[in-house]
Amino acid sequence: MNKPVPKVGFVSLGCPKNSYDSERILTQLRAEGYLIVPSYDDADLVVVNTCGFIDAAVDESLDAIGEALRENGKVIVTGRPGTRESVVTTAHPQVLAVTGPHAAEAVMGHVHAHLPKPHDPYSDLIPPGGLKLTPRHYAYLKISEGCNHRCTFCIIPALRGDLVSRPIGEVLAEAEALVKAGVKELLVISQDTSAYGVDLKYRTGFHQGRPVKTRMLELVQELARLGVWVRLHYVYPYPSVDDVIPLMAEGELPGGGRVLPYLDVPFQHASPAILKAMKRPAAAENTLRRIEKWRSICPDLVIRSTFIVGFPGETEDDFDTLLDFLDEAQLDRVGAFTYSAVDGAVANALPDPVDEDVKQDRLARFMDVQADISAEKLRLRRGSVMTVLIDEADGRRAVGRSHADAPEIDGVVHIAQGTGLKVGDFVQVKITRSDDYDLWGKPL
Repeated sequence: MNKPVPKVGFVSLGCPKNSYDSERILTQLRAEGYLIVPSYDDADLVVVNTCGFIDAAVDESLDAIGEALRENGKVIVTGRPGTRESVVTTAHPQVLAVTGPHAAEAVMGHVHAHLPKPHDPYSDLIPPGGLKLTPRHYAYLKISEGCNHRCTFCIIPALRGDLVSRPIGEVLAEAEALVKAGVKELLVISQDTSAYGVDLKYRTGFHQGRPVKTRMLELVQELARLGVWVRLHYVYPYPSVDDVIPLMAEGELPGGGRVLPYLDVPFQHASPAILKAMKRPAAAENTLRRIEKWRSICPDLVIRSTFIVGFPGETEDDFDTLLDFLDEAQLDRVGAFTYSAVDGAVANALPDPVDEDVKQDRLARFMDVQADISAEKLRLRRGSVMTVLIDEADGRRAVGRSHADAPEIDGVVHIAQGTGLKVGDFVQVKITRSDDYDLWGKPL
């Protein structure tokens, strides 16, 4: 009599980097013959991949762990709060095991201990490109782990360690497998994409017998040759970024690939005093000159960034400096959040914390300024024709994204009269309407 196939439930919380880690664990589970099931009731045990960058994320993670324990009872925890195991075990002492982030092997070891793997798994249990939490037509591609920066508000180096770049041949092989599986857009992620290869002194690796330097420029060139969109996230404004901008200006390359004119650059603030307190580069005027240079080379460039308001010691003058920077930089996509003390962050000990009501007021004022900038930028796109990648389609209408829109964090393009469009299609759309963050249009 055949033994029943062991079943694993999976909960993934947090950012794309966490999703990427989840995908690697899920792929290994399926490679070994485990079934992945969507409900607690059907699962023999549950893996919860948690996030813990800010306190709210830790609370969400602890709630998710508690729910899994109530509904199933057998839970393995991995992810950022796992680096502070006592946080998890104090709240939920009945968990089976706790690991830190990017710990696929450790997770699998605990799964084996509590739910022995099936006998003789078959390779065809794994779809091409591995298991993905994203739709089939786009995928995140992680190129490194850890970070060499020591920003005072951040504990990522303590959680994930210093920068460790993946071998370029391994990254390109994964990208090729994803494209063969139907991926149309690769979203390059890490803690510090611009620093790719620094730890390896830009050592030359090999892909399909060809030498390729382990560096962002060469990586992006190779990815674009795969015939898909390539989008760069978490890019620090090092001089090396200047070398990539001309690739963005080239448009579509032979074979249909394109390095999208899109940069996700975490500026965080503009006041020299606050940047210094954050241990960030403290020269907003240099940043403005860099942005101006980038746009002179690639006028279509879209820049997204994130900012923190209400950092300890932030005065009204500091905040006004930030608003002035927004006005001058005219960034296309912006996210912001109020400063939140993170257990273990150096910034917690800084003097002059900002009152919570003041934080919220500044956040609202900040987003009002950015909404006006975004609305004007999108208004200027009316009447233009944009290439759009379809994310949703019901046979009549569709929703997609242009080069200016990363999934889930930016705006979308709503398409009327989208008969016949399918998810994963590229379509030329004439833009007819806009609001603060989204566009509307009709296919040509």
